[in-house]
Amino acid sequence: MKYTEKISNKLNELLEKNYDAEKGYINSSENVESTKLKIFFKNRASERSQFAKDLRTEILSYGQIPEDDGSIKGAMHRNWMSLKSLFSANDEKAILEEALRGEKASLEEYKEILKEDSFAPSTQKMLEEQEQKIQAAINTLMVEEELS
Repeated sequence: MKYTEKISNKLNELLEKNYDAEKGYINSSENVESTKLKIFFKNRASERSQFAKDLRTEILSYGQIPEDDGSIKGAMHRNWMSLKSLFSANDEKAILEEALRGEKASLEEYKEILKEDSFAPSTQKMLEEQEQKIQAAINTLMVEEELS
């Protein structure tokens, strides 16, 4: 099976966004004092790195060329988060809010792409598993936000 250009582009968009999320989580881990949050953000960065590797492999296996880096929008978002953390004196609540916002946007993107019915079963399963992990991260972020 070879994916259409439309499907390949959508998978590449997810790939870029996972690169962005990984970098955003690394940035977040560097801007919080809480050891618990540092570990959480580093774990999410590692998870998103794995998502990207899985997506790259899937894209390659269907004869397409994967993207190599994040998006311009993602770089702007990370820069904004860095600036925000400077002005808020590494305000963990603000960083949590921004991470939550980013994860909710990711979840919506996964829900949208999963509406497509032209994926191979392996791709469908991978995307559903990633979607579930994003939902779990959202749940954790919401609890952490309430506690902060």
